[in-house]
Amino acid sequence: MIALLRTYLAPYKRALALVVGLLVVQALATLYLPALNGDIINNGVAKGDTTYILQTGMLMLEISAVVVVASIIAVYWGSKTGMSFGRDVRSSIFRKVESFSRAELDTFGTASLITRNTNDVQQVQMVVLLGLNMMIIAPILAVGGIILALRQDVPLSAILIVVLPIMAIIVGTLMYKALPLFQAVQVKVDRVNQVTREALSGIRVIRAFVRTRHEEERFDVANRDLTATSLKVNRMFAIMIPLLTAVFNLTSVAILWFGAMRVDSGQMPIGNLIAFLQYVSQILFAVMMAVFMFIMVPRAVVSSARIQEVLRTEPSIDDPEVPATPPPGRGTLAFRDVEFRYPGAQDPVLRGISLVVEPGMTTAIVGSTGSGKTTLINLIPRFYDVTGGQLDIDGIDVRTIRRDDLWARIGLVPQKAFLFSGTIASNLRYGKADATEEELWAALRIAQAETFVRELDGGLEAPVTQGGSNLSGGQRQRLAIARALVKRPEIYVFDDSFSALDFKTDSLLRAALADEIADATVVIVAQRVGTIMGADRIVVLDGGAIVGIGTHLELMATCETYREIVYSQISAEEAA
Repeated sequence: MIALLRTYLAPYKRALALVVGLLVVQALATLYLPALNGDIINNGVAKGDTTYILQTGMLMLEISAVVVVASIIAVYWGSKTGMSFGRDVRSSIFRKVESFSRAELDTFGTASLITRNTNDVQQVQMVVLLGLNMMIIAPILAVGGIILALRQDVPLSAILIVVLPIMAIIVGTLMYKALPLFQAVQVKVDRVNQVTREALSGIRVIRAFVRTRHEEERFDVANRDLTATSLKVNRMFAIMIPLLTAVFNLTSVAILWFGAMRVDSGQMPIGNLIAFLQYVSQILFAVMMAVFMFIMVPRAVVSSARIQEVLRTEPSIDDPEVPATPPPGRGTLAFRDVEFRYPGAQDPVLRGISLVVEPGMTTAIVGSTGSGKTTLINLIPRFYDVTGGQLDIDGIDVRTIRRDDLWARIGLVPQKAFLFSGTIASNLRYGKADATEEELWAALRIAQAETFVRELDGGLEAPVTQGGSNLSGGQRQRLAIARALVKRPEIYVFDDSFSALDFKTDSLLRAALADEIADATVVIVAQRVGTIMGADRIVVLDGGAIVGIGTHLELMATCETYREIVYSQISAEEAA
């Protein structure tokens, strides 16, 4: 946690210096007040000197005013620094996660990454906010209180030799037992987050299969597990506070008991006893503040470790140190004996893939479920890197190209069409921010989406909810296709992007695409044979390997796997 604080509080050194300085002034002034109080009793009240009482009282009021002003300014700048710290850490985590490849995202999991960027950052931020007050004042009050208590009466200070070790043992024991529980709490928060996300994302599936009760029980298990662990931690601290309060009260009784005897014997003035009691109260108050911080610190330590785990993770796919400059090309893709296996997998998902995809041609990829179609597509924009062989664009290995330059050349329509909250226009301009309305309508017209967009209230400015949940599956797919068309890339990749369309819309869209992107490199992955029968070339995958390449008629004559796929969907007459 120290490294995290040092890194993200470094830009706020001046604010921190101001806060620390004000808190030191506040603490020293607070320590000076009991001495003045004792002087009033010894030199004013005992001697009946009203002038001394008034002068010293005015000085105490002035010091109190300084304490108030210093406290207000310190809290303001401390809060501003703490909130800025949280903002910067969240920003760093988000930017880091944005640089992750799919491998890192799969390792951490979406639910865990969300928890780390919200709950974990909040835990550390709370420690910064409280630490800029309590963790600075508490040690000054404790050390200063001990020194000044010794100045008031050394023999009576022997009580502290007994009290402070007892409090340290209580706090240390509970901290030792609580730290592992705090680690477990954060893991269980991840689990609750994960179950909640799955339930909300899959609400239609849950209801369709009448599994609402099952999901409620699943959430209840995760929720009760988190609650039980949290209760264990809270019970520990529920024991700590009464124990420390009891020690505090017994200490006060002991001081009054032994102090009264010393006053009665004339060994100690009454004012010194009052001042001593106030100093001990400040010492114990400082310990109580430290305990309150100790409640927060263990959880913050765990959270900071989880945050640093993300920040220190280097993406497995990154830009090259000396990137290659792609020549002005047309988007020729070349797979050269490509192999790919997922991290930790024993067998490759793809093997021996050798294929050249030329511009001006539509290349379709077809295969049974699990044959590696989507994996092959994910290699093109470097969502994953090949583990064997090489993938080139216009003769340049994609691993030597900056990812931004690579992505700028590719228009990807993913298998699951995803839209962002905003408007139709903001989603279409996602790949080209300066696209005109004419360009947007032209893309919608090609994607067969113009009609339904014009019918929406607001047209291009019609609202889109998160994920496009206020639109149908077919509407989302057509908007995702239009978004890729607005970008005008060299390479179009359609990953089963026509599955939610009816046959008429599918046919019209493919005909419009053929005219619009005739010069581009087009790769289509499809489950539906009707979508790819007219492709210039069809690549058949089976078990991660290419088992056939050709036109529809050529493959019907030479590739058994392709014939099986075709006959499972259409009749022999339609296939011919």
